[in-house]
Amino acid sequence: MFLFVCARCDAELTTPLSQVALPVHAHQQYGNGIQLPVLMESGTFAVDPEPWGPPWRPWQELDPGEAEARGIHAPVHALSDGAPGAVVIAPGDVRGTRMISGRQGGSCCGLDGSDGPTMACAACGLPVASRIDDCSAWQAVWLAPDAVRRLPAGDAGTAPLSWEELVEEGESTPPLEPIATWGSRSGTGHFWSWSPRWEAAAGRALAHLLAASHGRPVTVPDGLAADVFRRALDTLLPAGPPQRRAVLAGPGLPAPDADADILLVPVHPRTGRTWAPAGPAASACPVPLPLGVWLRMAFPQPGPPRPATGRLPHDVLRDDPPPPRPASLFRADWGTFQNTLVRLPAVRRPWLRTILESLAEDRTTSLF
Repeated sequence: MFLFVCARCDAELTTPLSQVALPVHAHQQYGNGIQLPVLMESGTFAVDPEPWGPPWRPWQELDPGEAEARGIHAPVHALSDGAPGAVVIAPGDVRGTRMISGRQGGSCCGLDGSDGPTMACAACGLPVASRIDDCSAWQAVWLAPDAVRRLPAGDAGTAPLSWEELVEEGESTPPLEPIATWGSRSGTGHFWSWSPRWEAAAGRALAHLLAASHGRPVTVPDGLAADVFRRALDTLLPAGPPQRRAVLAGPGLPAPDADADILLVPVHPRTGRTWAPAGPAASACPVPLPLGVWLRMAFPQPGPPRPATGRLPHDVLRDDPPPPRPASLFRADWGTFQNTLVRLPAVRRPWLRTILESLAEDRTTSLF
């Protein structure tokens, strides 16, 4: 367990927290006028190892080789010149701070942090954090890495669960969820849609799948994996043999075949480590998925029961709602896809760079 204190006066700024892996959707911008929930579970924190947030530098202003030295292998709109190591926590875990007036940034319905820190230490006034609660952004507080210090707090906490224990708990992420909106005449509304968490997870995984494809067609298992990946892979990659085969692999599943080229595997939610197989499949390319998404793909849940035949009599009212259905085909999150792909060395291959550039220039595709 740790707590964070002000780097200037040592005032406590958080409750005791346990470290977990940074969520793949941490920087996701979803839709327009959407109310997203809190990013982090209460009592946890995560660290972003890369710079993020203001000030931003346009790609044209970067020195030759500067981007690649930072692990960026293809052009992006801009790179952050902020300090790496920002710490993200749930807003309810903040203590001893006050809001800084006049730093709304480019916000629409709340704060977006584009003007720099929006929260100061209540004891000494040092700007220490940015509160994010604008529409279409995950609600969070980002502690500035150069303004806070991390101190041990109490016991070391429990050891991370084993892969077998994680599977036994079975806390999977539903692929569909109700999305809250702002701005309607009747106030807050909801609609059923593909989960933003799934769209972000698919954006990262799709980038890895393309890199692992070597420019050849990729097959994925039937079920949710096909709903999420097949349309994009069939659109972006050439048709015909020879194909590369992607399979689900991980704890609780049979050992993957030796002829599997790509493995869709889970990421440990606390340590951030990717599950790795032993034996002949160890040489296959791993594609990371958040544990909750992977669990739902690997161990799909049965749908709600339905009448075997016929319809209900016309004078009988249903007492159960019909199962929710998305209004559109699945789309991966573009921002997560792009941010992942430009950081994979494979993007330097001409065929993959062409895919990235064509998608960036023509955003009319229904894949994102």
